[in-house]
Amino acid sequence: MDLMESLMISAAGMRVQGQRLRVVAENIANANSVSEVPGGDPYRRKTISFKNALDRELGMATVQVSKVGVDTSDFRMKYDPGNPAADAKGYVKLPNVNSLIEMSDMREAQRSYEANLRAIEVARTMLQRTIDLIR
Repeated sequence: MDLMESLMISAAGMRVQGQRLRVVAENIANANSVSEVPGGDPYRRKTISFKNALDRELGMATVQVSKVGVDTSDFRMKYDPGNPAADAKGYVKLPNVNSLIEMSDMREAQRSYEANLRAIEVARTMLQRTIDLIR
């Protein structure tokens, strides 16, 4: 693998981790939202999946977003009969977002992004040294 290919692979990794961070940020932003109608469903946590895909233009495998789906786990329930979104029994459905899990996902995506950035920096340095040797 040459240095340009490694740059492209790392750039693809940074791109998908950026998308992952956007999904996590959306989940965190909606962690406490409720439905606008009584008994309605609130925000449902989004998930992101990746796949290994062949980039025909570059002739190499890179990572891509496979799909952005939704988490079908149960909503949290809170007894709050005064809330306008409460059902007939006084329960309000809260999003199935766990802030602790989202923060862990965010930290993991950040570290992966930083690792890809570091790989780009190393490849760039190696390219620069090669050019310096040729001169």
